[in-house]
Amino acid sequence: MNMLKYVLKRIALMFFVLFVIMTMCFILIKLLPVTDAAQFGKDMNLILQRREALGYNKPLLEQLFIFFQRSVFGGDWGISEALYRGQDVWAVFISKLPATIMVNIYSMCFSVPTGLLLGIYAALKKNKWQDHVISTLVVVFISVPSYVYAFLVQYLLCFKLDLFPLQMNSGTDYFSFSMFMSVVPAVLSLAFGSIAGLARYVRAELSEVLTSDFMLLARTKGLTRSQATIRHALRNSMVPVFPMILGEFVAILSGSLIIEKIFGVPGVGQLYVNSITALDYNFFMLLSAFYTLVGLTAGIVVDISYGFIDPRIRMGER
Repeated sequence: MNMLKYVLKRIALMFFVLFVIMTMCFILIKLLPVTDAAQFGKDMNLILQRREALGYNKPLLEQLFIFFQRSVFGGDWGISEALYRGQDVWAVFISKLPATIMVNIYSMCFSVPTGLLLGIYAALKKNKWQDHVISTLVVVFISVPSYVYAFLVQYLLCFKLDLFPLQMNSGTDYFSFSMFMSVVPAVLSLAFGSIAGLARYVRAELSEVLTSDFMLLARTKGLTRSQATIRHALRNSMVPVFPMILGEFVAILSGSLIIEKIFGVPGVGQLYVNSITALDYNFFMLLSAFYTLVGLTAGIVVDISYGFIDPRIRMGER
């Protein structure tokens, strides 16, 4: 019962935070100049009709009410006025979503096992040259932004070695081999930071567990170092690591904003960046709501997962 109350409370707070963020974005957008509808030529009447439906000619508070009523709850986010003039914003967003999901899933499938293995290996080789090499690389990859990796990957793997194309293939055949090869550079660029973060965290957790008293007890009972590590150390060290893996998905999703632009991935990340530069406000509001909701949902999932993964934690208890 306490767990249910805690979950409901967190969900209510999530929607409250979403409401506050969307209200702030809406008000800030309304402070910016609106493109004169006469500049849209043959699309002028369509733009004017949609603006009237969304209450552009009404007071700000009434516009805010209409926005939540029609867009947030009704699903009518308006039409594009710059990037895809006259097209429905929601339909374009849905058509771009599979590319972003594909790149992020590939990146997670590569970064999570690699980061875990490097972290475990560094912990088992603590204070040896292998640990020092991995720790140094981790610091480098965490410190350098993902778009720097992107340029290095493009130069070395795509231009010099000619292993992959510079840009992602066009089309929607996301499961073909040629499409997979074309997204490998973007996947690698997104994965480096996540691999470094996971490796550092796993090394720290596993190193602490390996020096715990219960590990000494396991060794005195006759278990070998490998048996004690696999049966006890890994299981205990993974308790705080698993929720971090969920958080890595949000980190990768946020990082894909720039990576998608660099590698020509036709996803929502590139669409978000383009909507800002083109002042396409309807796209900006929809994508702001999308990324905000993803981040808030991931935070709740991470918090709740602690209660299921570690039985010692009782969420919602005083």
